[in-house]
Amino acid sequence: MRDVPDERLKKWLDQGFDPRRCPVRMVLDHVAAKWTTLILFQLQGGPQRFNALLRALPDISKRMLTQSLRDLERDGFVNRDVFDTKPPSVAYSLTPLGQDFLEPLEGLVHWAEKRMPDVMAARAAFETA
Repeated sequence: MRDVPDERLKKWLDQGFDPRRCPVRMVLDHVAAKWTTLILFQLQGGPQRFNALLRALPDISKRMLTQSLRDLERDGFVNRDVFDTKPPSVAYSLTPLGQDFLEPLEGLVHWAEKRMPDVMAARAAFETA
C-alpha cells in the first residue's frame, strides 16, 4: 500500500507533472481555507443570502465572506444568483460540483471529529516535551 503514492507520483512525473499546477494542490489550497468548509456546509441546506451567511458565521468579516464566496464561485462550487429587485438581492447556492464535493468533505469532517482527541493528546505531549 505504501507504494501507491510513489506509483502515482511517478505516473504524474512521466506525464510532465508540474508541482505548481498540481490539481490536488490547486483544489486543496482553496477548499482547505479556514472558512470554505463552513460556508459549503451552510449552503448545503439550500440557497442563502449574504446576510444570512454572515449571521450563521459570526466570526467571519464581511470582507472575508465576500472573498471566500468569490473564490468558491470562481472555482465552480457556488452559484451567485442576482434577483432584479429594488435594491437588488443576491442568493448563493451550491453548484453540482459543490454538492459533489460535500461527500469527500463529510469524510474529512468525520475523521476530524473521530481523531480530535488524538490530535489534542499529541499537542499536549508536544507542549510538555
